[in-house]
Amino acid sequence: MRRSLHTPRRILGALAATGALLAGTLVAAAPATAAPGSPTHVKASDSETGRPTDTAAYWTAERMRAAEPLDLLPAAVGEVTDRIAKGTELLVPPTEAPPGAEAFPESGAPWTGGGQVATTSGRVFFTYDGRQASCSGNAVTSANKSTVLTAGHCVKMDGAWHTDWVFVPGYHDGEAPYGTWTAAKTLSTPQWTASEDINFDVGAAVVEPLDGKQLTDVVGAQGVAFNSGYDKAMYAFGFPAADPYDGTELIHCSGNSTRDVLLTDDHSLGCDMTGGSSGGPWFEEFDESTGTGLQSSVNSFGYTFLPGYMFGPYFGDDAKNLYEEAQTS
Repeated sequence: MRRSLHTPRRILGALAATGALLAGTLVAAAPATAAPGSPTHVKASDSETGRPTDTAAYWTAERMRAAEPLDLLPAAVGEVTDRIAKGTELLVPPTEAPPGAEAFPESGAPWTGGGQVATTSGRVFFTYDGRQASCSGNAVTSANKSTVLTAGHCVKMDGAWHTDWVFVPGYHDGEAPYGTWTAAKTLSTPQWTASEDINFDVGAAVVEPLDGKQLTDVVGAQGVAFNSGYDKAMYAFGFPAADPYDGTELIHCSGNSTRDVLLTDDHSLGCDMTGGSSGGPWFEEFDESTGTGLQSSVNSFGYTFLPGYMFGPYFGDDAKNLYEEAQTS
């Protein structure tokens, strides 16, 4: 999402070079290139960060409520504004609800359907540039029963890995009904790790056991899909914390997704979620009655000139490699 309380340092120079960013002006990150390779990972070591030994205990209800939503604010890109001037538009197919769907389409509303998604989805908290910040994440099926998927910028941004990283599944208004799970390791795709390429804005965390139990034994897990194509019925979930939302509850959007025709190879979905929702899951084949589906993207960004739309990276081979690395860690 582009509605951010944090401006990465790598963006400031570009903004200065292009002048003041006016209301309604497009802000988008030009894709960078990076050599392929295995995902880079770091261990969330409190001895290195100087934080309290018990990271989970550090994240009190007060600190979680006070955490600021973390999202991207990339610089203006002339290529995209040129395309807009030539009349390029997002092509949205007619909306057809999947069989048995009631919360479809939806541009942003509290999720009241319960089911598995209410326990696998959660808020992510961490320290970024000395600040307490938040994103969203989701527990997925994995060999280690401890894997959380999120956005790349929710584990690393502006060239630095976040610290004090925890996942709080089923979060509600400062409460952690299923516990606070500390990351033993955070990872991202090689493209995001090397150059923060928005096309590969996918991250993962492997969390430590809590009270002798593994994460997905406690909250359940969602399936994952890779290389499954575009133009699908999608459900997106997250914990937006920027106005008009406050991060206290799980919000969802749904509708027929399309492929971004402007700048990236991402999925596009009609959705008004704001900062803090980054890293929340996108599901295809989602069953409202059970709250289960196949995760095939995460909330990543939005264009300021195009309110009401959100974008998520395509889960291709690099996302799959990241998932495999995480689930076997």
